[in-house]
Amino acid sequence: MPSDTNITVTGRHIEVTDAIRDFATKKIEAIHIDYPKIVEARVVVDVQKDRQMAEIVLFCADHITIQASTSCDDLYAAIDETITKIMRRMRKHKTRLMKHFRPHRSKSIRKLDEKVYEEDVLDYDGETDAPEDPKPVRISREGYDLRTMYKEDAIMELEISGKPFVLYRNARRNVLQIVYRLTPGEYSIIELGNELKA
Repeated sequence: MPSDTNITVTGRHIEVTDAIRDFATKKIEAIHIDYPKIVEARVVVDVQKDRQMAEIVLFCADHITIQASTSCDDLYAAIDETITKIMRRMRKHKTRLMKHFRPHRSKSIRKLDEKVYEEDVLDYDGETDAPEDPKPVRISREGYDLRTMYKEDAIMELEISGKPFVLYRNARRNVLQIVYRLTPGEYSIIELGNELKA
């Protein structure tokens, strides 16, 4: 889980000690499920005469909210059990996402073949008549890990990562493809030229 995730721990009928706050925070930070992405986490602990309760609410990407609570005799055990419930529900969300992008649901995927044009078909002759290049405000360079996967996995990677596109090598056909989002639930695939297969 990203270290910049906002985690708050509050108490009802109890003063939240550093030990309780650290325990709850470390438990949430130890959640290593990549989807849904956690944006904010709120923990509420409540201690009464006959019960000790922990409630956790996760606010995640894609407007997903996951909530769970547990009551038992020990507050730390209540936090621990609530984390287990939270992780179980997060896995269910990821399972639904994977089922949603199975091959039989790929009807909305459009494939566009890339076309490469020679210089002589351009509207200008050489660099003298070329239009002035736009001046970019900011250019970021970063490495890209090219992976071999099926298109369904690439779509899931697109949803999980939040990236504008995913470049990958198609595991079935051994060609490079780019998948990107058209609208929610609709995707397009660009297949790169044969000269890029190697």
